[in-house]
Amino acid sequence: MEEDSVMIREAVADDAEKLLDYLEKISAESDFLTFGPRELHLDIAQEKDTLDSFSIRDNALFLVAEVDDNIIGCLNFSGGTRSRTAHTGEFGISVLQAYWGQHIGKVLLKTLISWAHRTHIIRRINLRVRMDNVRAKRLYQSAGFVEEGMIKRDLLVNGKFYDSITMGLDIN
Repeated sequence: MEEDSVMIREAVADDAEKLLDYLEKISAESDFLTFGPRELHLDIAQEKDTLDSFSIRDNALFLVAEVDDNIIGCLNFSGGTRSRTAHTGEFGISVLQAYWGQHIGKVLLKTLISWAHRTHIIRRINLRVRMDNVRAKRLYQSAGFVEEGMIKRDLLVNGKFYDSITMGLDIN
């Protein structure tokens, strides 16, 4: 991670404004996300509520990666809200383009998996990844995720449909 010292920590409500700024930045940097520029329409109060809701759930986790007090990456995992699905959930992950290739995503993902093992609640982590996102698929496979299916025409970006792959990791 070169000269910059990266800190990974759980997000708190006070991160709301910085997180919204971060999300707007990454939305313009990558077409692999499920949202584009100016699509989130969230205000600081809504984002604080979201972050608070993650902090009180035993099967949810919101991580940020910071350099010099600036958010440069994040991961959010949310487990099911009912007893039959509380053991499983899905996550999203992103890193500012300037930090690609510095293993920030790998550290965020390892932190999630380690947390899942410690919870004794989470038994399964799922994800969707665009089929042509080779770097992300390689990251997930290196962490033990297995391809399990395909969702045709899952995303529509700039008038073009993209298929996604579903992947999963059992937590034993």
